[in-house]
Amino acid sequence: MKTIKVLGTGCATCKQLESLVRQVVEETGIEASIEKVEDIQEIISWKVLSTPGLVVDNEVKCSGRIPSRDEIEEMLA
Repeated sequence: MKTIKVLGTGCATCKQLESLVRQVVEETGIEASIEKVEDIQEIISWKVLSTPGLVVDNEVKCSGRIPSRDEIEEMLA
């Protein structure tokens, strides 16, 4: 099972990334737990300076932008 964290303080782009990740997981049937992290100290602990951030299996895959659906699928593969 994949562990996914969407890092962001609750802005529109952070919510958009969370929604897109949930859609990709549902559509591809990937088994995953998805957590939305809004605590700024935890976000900083991931060394993400620009949100939104996407962490998959304890590795930062993307920050500061919303990746495309295809990119998200690759990151979760």
